[in-house]
Amino acid sequence: QVQVVESGGGLVQAGGSLRLSCTASGLTFDDYSMGWFRQAPGKEREGVSCITQSAGWTYYADSVKGRFTISRDNAKNTLYLQMNSLKSEDTAMYYCAATNLPSGCAYYRTASANTRFNYWGQGTQVTVSS
Repeated sequence: QVQVVESGGGLVQAGGSLRLSCTASGLTFDDYSMGWFRQAPGKEREGVSCITQSAGWTYYADSVKGRFTISRDNAKNTLYLQMNSLKSEDTAMYYCAATNLPSGCAYYRTASANTRFNYWGQGTQVTVSS
């Protein structure tokens, strides 16, 4: 049984930092590209960042580029998202998800991400106060 569990969310002031973690079990972690997604109240879920299986390639939404860093530790089956210079518009529920599709990160910013990514966590809330 595959489990994906996010942690590290919380309340932070604007300009502050948080590091999210996502641990996956029940799958061969390094066979999967991993993505971070977020959903703000009243908005659709959007792709934030994605990293390929071997961490050779990383991708970022324009809104977080230069502020967020995605990384992974395949030995620990763990994905990270370091978030710096946080803004109020970063407030959202953050989810991580896994895909074993070839070139899986090509889908993380598309409408089909919900189906292209096989496994999803329950999310961790990030709230940035201004």
